[in-house]
Amino acid sequence: MNKDGHVLNAALLAIGLGLILTVDIAISAERLFTAGVTAKPSPSDEIQTSIDFAAQLGRSVLAFSLPIILGALFPDVDTAFGRHRKTLHNLPVLLLFILFPPVFGNLQFVWIGVATHYLLDVVGSKRGIALFYPLSASEYDLPIGVATSSRWTTSVTLIVTAGELAVLFIIHTYIIALDTAPMVVNETVVSVLMS
Repeated sequence: MNKDGHVLNAALLAIGLGLILTVDIAISAERLFTAGVTAKPSPSDEIQTSIDFAAQLGRSVLAFSLPIILGALFPDVDTAFGRHRKTLHNLPVLLLFILFPPVFGNLQFVWIGVATHYLLDVVGSKRGIALFYPLSASEYDLPIGVATSSRWTTSVTLIVTAGELAVLFIIHTYIIALDTAPMVVNETVVSVLMS
């Protein structure tokens, strides 16, 4: 995938994830009150109007934009050194970014950008990436990829992004809340290292 595709993907992911979390915040407060789990939220804690919703959406999108876009662009730094689609396009680098938040918590979502960059390069391009580099230089792709200069590049990017948002929605809703996931992962890593 080309850089424009990665930036488009990251920007749409930031907007989509911001929307997912904002809707979740709006629904969760009311759901917890209705179930008798919490007291009625104070007016300052809940989304009461469309202006409140828009403000929360803006905050959520801004919180996701910088780290996801940075993460989406980072793997292509290997065009300046090393071997492109190998040096920074592999699972060990992704693992570093998943473990990155204990050091820089404000960039806790960089891993999403890195992971979606990899997914676009595997699914959306003809060449693929070396997932297991430096252990193996073999590049992995799917046969549905397009050339980076193809007229279909944007369409493939939009389809992959929609699929990513669907998966992230399912993860956030049914597995682990994305806005708390880095803290849970970090606490687990720290407790394992300390024991």
